[in-house]
Amino acid sequence: MPPNSKRRGLRPIFVGLRSLFSSSNKHPQEKPVDFKKIAASQASDLQASVTGREPAEIMTGAATTCIDPRGPRPGLPCHDGGADPSTSEGAGEASMIGAASTGQSNAFERPRFHSDHTQAMSIFPNLQNGKFSRVTFNSSQNIYHSKDSRKAGWDLLVDNVASNALHDSNARFDAPKCDEDTRVEVTKELMDWIEDREGPKRLLCMTGAAGAGKSALQQTIAVKCSESKILGSAFFFSAGDPTRNGLTHIVPTIACQLGQHSPVLRNTIGKAIEEDPLIFKKTLGIQMDTLIVTPFKYVCSTGELDPNTFPHAILIDGLDECVGEVNQAELLSTIKHCLLDNDLPFRIFISSRPEWSIRVALSDDPEGYFYPLTYHIKLSDQYDATADIRRYLWRRLQDIGSRSLDRRAQPHLWPTSEDVENLVAAASGQFVYAATIVKYVSERHSSPVDRLRTVIEWTPHGAQHTRPFEALDILYRSILSVAKELYEAVDTNHGRDFLMLIRAHQINSEHRTGFGASISYFQESIGLEEGGHQALFSDLHSLVYFSQDPDHQEWEQLYFYHRSFSEFLDSESRAQYLFVSEARVYTYVVETCLQKITQRKYLLDSCSRGRMVVILTHYFDLQITHVDGSRLVDFTRNNGWGRIDKELQSSIPFNWPTLACFTFNAMQRLNDELHEPGLVDIVKTYFEKWNKAYPGWEPEVPRQASEDKDE
Repeated sequence: MPPNSKRRGLRPIFVGLRSLFSSSNKHPQEKPVDFKKIAASQASDLQASVTGREPAEIMTGAATTCIDPRGPRPGLPCHDGGADPSTSEGAGEASMIGAASTGQSNAFERPRFHSDHTQAMSIFPNLQNGKFSRVTFNSSQNIYHSKDSRKAGWDLLVDNVASNALHDSNARFDAPKCDEDTRVEVTKELMDWIEDREGPKRLLCMTGAAGAGKSALQQTIAVKCSESKILGSAFFFSAGDPTRNGLTHIVPTIACQLGQHSPVLRNTIGKAIEEDPLIFKKTLGIQMDTLIVTPFKYVCSTGELDPNTFPHAILIDGLDECVGEVNQAELLSTIKHCLLDNDLPFRIFISSRPEWSIRVALSDDPEGYFYPLTYHIKLSDQYDATADIRRYLWRRLQDIGSRSLDRRAQPHLWPTSEDVENLVAAASGQFVYAATIVKYVSERHSSPVDRLRTVIEWTPHGAQHTRPFEALDILYRSILSVAKELYEAVDTNHGRDFLMLIRAHQINSEHRTGFGASISYFQESIGLEEGGHQALFSDLHSLVYFSQDPDHQEWEQLYFYHRSFSEFLDSESRAQYLFVSEARVYTYVVETCLQKITQRKYLLDSCSRGRMVVILTHYFDLQITHVDGSRLVDFTRNNGWGRIDKELQSSIPFNWPTLACFTFNAMQRLNDELHEPGLVDIVKTYFEKWNKAYPGWEPEVPRQASEDKDE
């Protein structure tokens, strides 16, 4: 290598640059220069200066070779678009290189670097003593400092934030919140707890039924905390938003909001990310420890942050909207181990439907790790929202009427007290019903008076085409669909009809047959094991609850939080693909009872068999119940009627007219439809015996048949 190669290496390049930017330096009359060979020569020369090695070879071909500190990578174009010298753009580049080639050095000779080129030093700030330092090359031939090409830690954090989950996000521009004179008591209780920094319990969990107003309360509290400068962070889950229906973004979102309150904390969090750029791919506990716990404790220990004045409220709404029970449980466990166990000054407020994960965490048994640490508010049980719903309906409906062109909607005429009270009763203490009605009535393209009348007169079995409860029905369908999927995914529940069992419990709880059995009494008649109702309704605790009779602990009943949910189950137009008819339920219960009655004694004791007979005699309805023929034949052949007769002798509270109707119908079907005359005689024997013992019932002869007889 010539001894002065470094001193003359850049001269041809800069001569060429001056030629490019000066029109007077163009020499179109000069002989065209081989652009590709010269570019490859300069590229390999520059590689040698970076690596300190002589180039092994100069690559030429259809595309020039890009330079990489690790060595040449053929096939990547170094110039955008790979300019053709035959074009005007290519000719400009060729003239630049042609000018460079007019110097003493040969066009294919490696350029020499000269340390006295101050102009070169200004263009290449990383050139020191003829060598480049900290240079990165990419496929578009741009040169960056390596420290600039690496994204700052805080910017990486922002990229992983779920902005839709913020309390003031534009994605939640119409977020529900409480009217000023509603939910006053519960709002005060929540704010008092949050503002009490010295309170012994630093976690508050508010559970409540679906539509009880939890999110509206969270939004109201978030706004109040923000105005009071005590809001550290807020995260609103939403099952329908993929950016905020899981755990991927919750820790970065909380950390980002906390960091915005303190430049020192922000810088510390950013440095932690720079040291571990893969932190967002790690477990939730590691993320929370790295991005929140450790940075916060560090800046507090240095005296750069005062924990007593730092915004301390952390709000998390809709934990039940986080997809997957395992994810919900993981978040709760992480909050406990990272935030509560480290004695940080945060006051954490979580709201959720009372689903499995939070019920387990808050239970008073050994598994309930939150129980001694948590201030628990049961919204639907502790606060009656009836008065608030009444005020809400009056105000909103009158406001709608004042803006309507319908003269009937004037505030002094509409709504009537009777209308409002009907709506309050239908709401069953749940704000979601009232909010749904207000939204439906407020449709500006029709009269609010007529739309409210549609709501009040709407019946589950009506032929109306209107859907005043559509928003509410979407909520119910969502909850019920998820519960169905989770229940039927369990191996031991394989083959069970979830919707059928739910409807059966509904009909029993509302005593629609004139008889209502306790949960433990009834579940056996529909094929559930002891305690099976707990698994069945495990994911429906936001819609139903169970209550025991204080005087009879074994007597447990099912209740609905919402009357509208029961109406939803009754209506095929509302429940849609989740609908199960009453006829199917009655038939299912009767057939299950027939099967249970004929079971062997060691599988079903006498007491249980007696209960089956009682339920059978209340669920058979000639108009809607149609027992499968093969099941009826098996029941008769397996001495089913004889076992019923035995139970009748023990004075059970059975319904004889229903049993007589069922027995008479069985004889007719065995004779006319199933052609089993021998079995007919068996049934007839018991029917005649019972008819003598319990007189007063005569079979109804169909009108057409009686008319034919008279003729």
